[in-house]
Amino acid sequence: MTAIRHGLAVRTVFAAKRGWYRLRYPRLRLGVGVQIRGRLRLRRGVRVSIGDHTRLNKLVRFAGSGEVRIGAHCLLNATWIGSWTSVTIGDRCLLSDCELLDNDFHNLAPVRRHDAPTAASRAPIAVEDNVWIGAHAMVMKGVRIGRDSVVGAATVVRADVPPGVVVIGNPQQIAKKFHD
Repeated sequence: MTAIRHGLAVRTVFAAKRGWYRLRYPRLRLGVGVQIRGRLRLRRGVRVSIGDHTRLNKLVRFAGSGEVRIGAHCLLNATWIGSWTSVTIGDRCLLSDCELLDNDFHNLAPVRRHDAPTAASRAPIAVEDNVWIGAHAMVMKGVRIGRDSVVGAATVVRADVPPGVVVIGNPQQIAKKFHD
């Protein structure tokens, strides 16, 4: 098979997958050239918009009643996003096998734990451009991760991350600054 025919075959497969997922999930918006190399799963009415030329590997899952916006030229690899308010991911981001959760799923007060979650248990997440989030990291509600930053593997992000740094650990701590 020539390179041209192979490229056409690959583009045809990705176009077919995009069409099938658009039919399956009416609340899914896919940009031009999105490559779904694995599978997608949307649950509980979540609305998802994926930017141009973004690649999705393995099983990428979205849940909740909120909205997820993913920029252009991103890579999501076995990522799980739970959104009951909103999760925004900028352009050129790399998200490994990680979790982003804009909610606690329950109330913390012992007497209210079994009650339905309140507004205090939710807050939006914003991931700015060119952020890399490593495997098994967890990004919690109300967090903003600054552009050009890296979240190390297995890091728990509970507070805002400034631009241009590497954070690691639990609790997160700055391990490196790129602009010094």
